[in-house]
Amino acid sequence: MTLYTYSFPRHMARRWLAGQQAARPAAMPVSIRDDNDAYVLTALVPGLKAEDLTIQVLEDVVSIEGAVPENQGEFLLQELPTGPFRRELRLPAPLDANSVEAKIADGVLTVRLPKAESARPKSIEVITK
Repeated sequence: MTLYTYSFPRHMARRWLAGQQAARPAAMPVSIRDDNDAYVLTALVPGLKAEDLTIQVLEDVVSIEGAVPENQGEFLLQELPTGPFRRELRLPAPLDANSVEAKIADGVLTVRLPKAESARPKSIEVITK
């Protein structure tokens, strides 16, 4: 059996990969902390304002969408992300969508996602006789 391989020249592979990455939205890295009654999601969003983001909550899924505007001009090196991004996260417990709070301060997005009443831990008092 004979196996034939064809490899792209490196410059062609880089162009092809760059085109593939530009075609789909980038994922936004996040940190999530579990407080007793809520999850706290934190993400870096430098240069974005509240109106640049869309946050949706449905049952136990949080969706964050937005777009980083592209800078005009010529760069020697450009590593900062530009263009649209989308992040969808499924959390381990249902959320109370009516009580979600989000704020942006100093380029950091903080979203407080309260757990639904049925998912919160309950303390039960034991009565002794």
